[in-house]
Amino acid sequence: MDFGGKYNRKNLILLGSTGSIGTQTLSVVEKWPQYFKVAALAAGSNVKLLEEQARKFKPGFISLAQKEGAEELRKRLRDTSVKVLCGEEGLWEIASTPEADWVVNALVGFDGLKPTVAALQEGKNIALANKETLVAGGELIMNLAEEKGVTIVPIDSEHSAIFQCLQGENWERVSKIVLTASGGPFRGCTLKELSKVTLAQALEHPNWVMGKKITIDSATLMNKGLEVLEAQILFGLDLDQIEVVVHPQSIIHSMVEFIDGSVKAQLGVPDMGVPIQFALTYPDRWPSSFERVNWRETERLSFEMPDMDSFRCLKLAYEAGKIGGTMPAAMNAANERAVELFLADRISFLDIPRIIEETMHKHKVISCPSLSDIIDVDREVREQKIL
Repeated sequence: MDFGGKYNRKNLILLGSTGSIGTQTLSVVEKWPQYFKVAALAAGSNVKLLEEQARKFKPGFISLAQKEGAEELRKRLRDTSVKVLCGEEGLWEIASTPEADWVVNALVGFDGLKPTVAALQEGKNIALANKETLVAGGELIMNLAEEKGVTIVPIDSEHSAIFQCLQGENWERVSKIVLTASGGPFRGCTLKELSKVTLAQALEHPNWVMGKKITIDSATLMNKGLEVLEAQILFGLDLDQIEVVVHPQSIIHSMVEFIDGSVKAQLGVPDMGVPIQFALTYPDRWPSSFERVNWRETERLSFEMPDMDSFRCLKLAYEAGKIGGTMPAAMNAANERAVELFLADRISFLDIPRIIEETMHKHKVISCPSLSDIIDVDREVREQKIL
């Protein structure tokens, strides 16, 4: 489809290009080559896929996490003009390159914070799929975005749903927002049943196809806790204005209740392509071939309250948000470390909330942290002996 020159081409930097969100972002870009140009890519260690992406989308720059991977990719791409970088410095350079005006941040975890800061400092708009940026960086990120006059458009399905519901609305007229959760693979399980959970079981999400880290977060409900904190910052709400309900069908992606009692919801099949395309085409909507909801086969939409006693990660996230300062950053670092250990089969499923809670009890909160404070807290938590 051609819009007859109505839209200018967006030059994109894609961070996390080989992950689930990254590859789906490139699928959207591929459909609209006349409107999107990939200026730079960054990823972890998947050299083979990065080479394929480089040859297809022809970015000017690519950054990998490790030096060894960068050296291998340079050899593979020696017949091209692509500049290959590596490490934290490479990621910072990629995020701030002047060749682009939008950064799609699809990195996993705390690693997404610094490149977001780099991009914002250069006045770039952000399509954000890295919730840890706002969980750890919070007001620092939003203040920088306001100072630079740039837009942050959420990609997470829940925050995209809220963002879409608020289009054309006065945000001050919001009474509360309702974030929906599928409940993950262990919805309804008791603590005794959760004590026997295996890694393979935790990686089997009933509705969404995601990376390993976010899949485990969804199983513990920490993902929903991170989304609560992200929503608090992104939409300028108090924690008591953010409610979580379990909606197993994952058709309603989230809702907004206004002060007159009206409720708006955004619905659709569980496909991340929809919020990704909306973020890329914002403030407009473009046609797509994504699957539609079949209302003849949708027998019911059900809701229940989350069990925060069995799934304590969600409760801990609310507690971290109430304390504020560096507590969300400490909580996030503890969760990332615990998930790493669980994925390595070194701790049990229920050890994840235990480790997070113990870390939060020990943490000395800095109330108005700088970027360096947040980075220090993240490093210190990861260096703590937790086994």
